[in-house]
Amino acid sequence: MNFKDHFSGHADLYARARPHYPEALFEWIAAQAPARVCVWDVACGNGQASVALARRFERVIATDPSARQIAQAQADPHVEYRVEPAEHSSLAEHSVDAITVAQALHWFDLSRFVDEVRRVAKPGALFTAWSYAGCSVGAGIDTQIVRLYEDILGAYWPPERKLVDEGYASLSIPFTPVDTPTFEMRADWNAEQLLAYLRSWSAAQRYRAATGEDAIELIAGELRKRWNDPERPRVVRWKLALRAARVPA
Repeated sequence: MNFKDHFSGHADLYARARPHYPEALFEWIAAQAPARVCVWDVACGNGQASVALARRFERVIATDPSARQIAQAQADPHVEYRVEPAEHSSLAEHSVDAITVAQALHWFDLSRFVDEVRRVAKPGALFTAWSYAGCSVGAGIDTQIVRLYEDILGAYWPPERKLVDEGYASLSIPFTPVDTPTFEMRADWNAEQLLAYLRSWSAAQRYRAATGEDAIELIAGELRKRWNDPERPRVVRWKLALRAARVPA
């Protein structure tokens, strides 16, 4: 099947510029899984979550429909990368203890993916999907980020982005819900690192394709000015929204 590919064209930038997920998240996933034999990391992209999971599970099967994304993925002896869609994998039936989806569930054909989860999950397997949005540095800088997100790029976001903004709250996940702790993502970045992250947004890439211009440059000067010392790292924070459930037998 065709998939909505918003990142293959800048897979290298995506790999360099995206923030990392907190280690506590993966510790929690491993603790909640019924066993630590095999985890399926779906739509793994550059393998950021896959490699973190490999430190907790014996085996990680990491899949993504984009060969370019997989080509950017970090090699690990416990991770097996496969180029294939979330809705139709090559995993064996009832073979995984956990299923993880990092910042990608909004791109799936959800009903078909749910059927695939049921097929590959062991009884009681843990299902987790998380997303992040709304990065924050400080009032003056945040104003520029919001201006970029809403005023400049608003028309260039795909409709699925609304699901990220709401933390997947409206998605129907027909498994047994699991209560989740609160996690925060954070990075110590300078101004240029933050600007690189903003360029990795799918809407920024769509804006460039449509206009031939870099939307980030429209806010870059003011953002650097408000940073005071652009070379000095500052703490960047994101709210991480997590949905978790247990797949029944």
